[in-house]
Amino acid sequence: MIRFLWAKKLSAADIHRELCAVYGPNIMSEGVVRQWVRFFKDGRTNIHDESRSGRPSVVSADLIKEIDEKIRLLRNFTISQLSEHFPNISRTVLYETVKEKLGYRNFCAR
Repeated sequence: MIRFLWAKKLSAADIHRELCAVYGPNIMSEGVVRQWVRFFKDGRTNIHDESRSGRPSVVSADLIKEIDEKIRLLRNFTISQLSEHFPNISRTVLYETVKEKLGYRNFCAR
């Protein structure tokens, strides 16, 4: 929408007003609209976000398979016990892997 309205020669403030009228006041700030207008003025044609640098994921398909095999061996396990076997993975990432990626859940609570 921003690119379309900018091509119609509307100012950033007018574009922001149009967006708020159609999508509501919480769609995006006027500063973000100004930033996108600046991008388009500088010749940017791609509307998708550019890739960003960041920490790569520690969890790979091989590691998930290894965690699953260890769970099947231990059967009654805790995240603390599992973290002793995988010291290079934080407990949070290990918990998310077990619960979300592998789909395990608690069967009984003590």
